[in-house]
Amino acid sequence: MPRTDKRFWDPAGEKFGLPTWPWKLGPPPEEWATERQLKAQGLRPGGQGVAGQLGWRRRGEDHFASLYRVDLAKPKRPMTAAMWASIWKAVAARRICPECQTEKDYEIPRRYGVCNDCPGGYAAAA
Repeated sequence: MPRTDKRFWDPAGEKFGLPTWPWKLGPPPEEWATERQLKAQGLRPGGQGVAGQLGWRRRGEDHFASLYRVDLAKPKRPMTAAMWASIWKAVAARRICPECQTEKDYEIPRRYGVCNDCPGGYAAAA
């Protein structure tokens, strides 16, 4: 049996306001899941509220992971053409040098703020 902290054993939700379980001793994953677990199954919370939580202690601080009911989860929305266009626009914006206004075949390093060919870029720093 894994080492657990009994302070997080509250399946009725009396102490924390939500049903709470210690890490690795939560409800079955077929019924309850974290957002990451839902995403791996191709689902999303879909507007439902947090149904429960897992609790653990690390470095003297309490941490919690939200749990959602799998039966109320909805399928993830597919990427639309407009979503892909906005992503490509953002990527292109990171490839245009603010100094010389040329588009490069790499993202402009945030560390220098300009392309490698401009004064102050990586080539000038080396």
